[in-house]
Amino acid sequence: MLHRTFKAFQYPDFRLMWGGACTSSIGTWMQKLAQSWLVLEISGSPFLLGLDSFLGEIPIFLFSLVGGVVADRMDRRHLLLVSQFIQMGCALFLASLFAFGVVQVWHILCLSFIVGLAQAFGGPAYQALIPTLVKSEDLPNAIALNSIQFNVARVVGPVLGGLALTNLGAAWCFGLNGLSFIAVITTLILIKARYKPADDKRSMLDSMKMGIGFIRSKEAMTALILLAFLMTMLGIPLVVFLPVFAKDVFQKGPSTYTLFLAISGIGSIVGALLVATFHHRRRMGLATVVMIVALGLCITGFALSKSMFLSCALLFVGSAVLISVFALISSLVQLITTDEMRGRVMSVYNVAFRGGMPFGSLVTGSLVKDLGAPLVVSVNGALLACLGLYYLLVQKKVAKL
Repeated sequence: MLHRTFKAFQYPDFRLMWGGACTSSIGTWMQKLAQSWLVLEISGSPFLLGLDSFLGEIPIFLFSLVGGVVADRMDRRHLLLVSQFIQMGCALFLASLFAFGVVQVWHILCLSFIVGLAQAFGGPAYQALIPTLVKSEDLPNAIALNSIQFNVARVVGPVLGGLALTNLGAAWCFGLNGLSFIAVITTLILIKARYKPADDKRSMLDSMKMGIGFIRSKEAMTALILLAFLMTMLGIPLVVFLPVFAKDVFQKGPSTYTLFLAISGIGSIVGALLVATFHHRRRMGLATVVMIVALGLCITGFALSKSMFLSCALLFVGSAVLISVFALISSLVQLITTDEMRGRVMSVYNVAFRGGMPFGSLVTGSLVKDLGAPLVVSVNGALLACLGLYYLLVQKKVAKL
């Protein structure tokens, strides 16, 4: 059982990449905790909290298609290295602003946009690089294990971030995040996998059209990408607005927000482990749409709960289901895609997957200001459950995969 669950670790390059990415992700989550809390504390505005998330994600929506074409035309490791250096510089600059006591909300918002821009080019390259590190039959396992490293970081990062924010100050959270990029930069230099792009004389626009044409030619691919967009638009605001639930609903401080993030991260690890263990099972599409219904119900229950214990339980289950759905959708998209089209296809997937986040965060943040977080987030959950039922009972292309 353990051998099957961690099968992708038999590949040395994947192990290296996993370790470096996990270290960097821990630093990123340290910063996310501090940044979200401080934006809310400095501004007192849930809208600006949503705007910060929006500005961090909207470049991915706008520029990932270009990033995907670039990822298919050059060594993906080199593109990733540039992206990592930019993100490291932004984290260290923000640490300096806090250390000298001159930071303002607009500084944080601008740096969030720059980091998002770097991720718009690094994201498709990273997603296209992972399948080159393992055999195709082990790709779903590798994707699930990659989700685990991200969610291990979601558990460890907020705990360390909460301790650093409380005892050392915000500058340490951002500075340690900047240093954490050294790990992933080192692994990118060490891995042996190489991608040799074909000599493509087409224009950037023609290359994009080829990627979109490939997606349209594959049955159920369009539905999977639409699902990724709607899932993030309706589901991710639950995580973005956890500070609001901690502060306004339960009348608690950073420790409760840290607890929520840790529980969400642990649930996500459990969900990713389940996908890693049972990735070989058939009917992955059916499992995906059933879990979307379950996720919507969990989100609605969490939003309406007044009990700390019940909220934590629903957050745990919902997070497990959320990461399971994302891992399954990503696996299905990767398995359908050929390597020469992978950068472009994954850039479209990135636009959908990451593009739903800024719109969901901005709209939810605008509504939360007037209607309150419990009502708005509970409606998001209800809409998500209806979406799952639609793909289960009416539009059945995904359920048949």
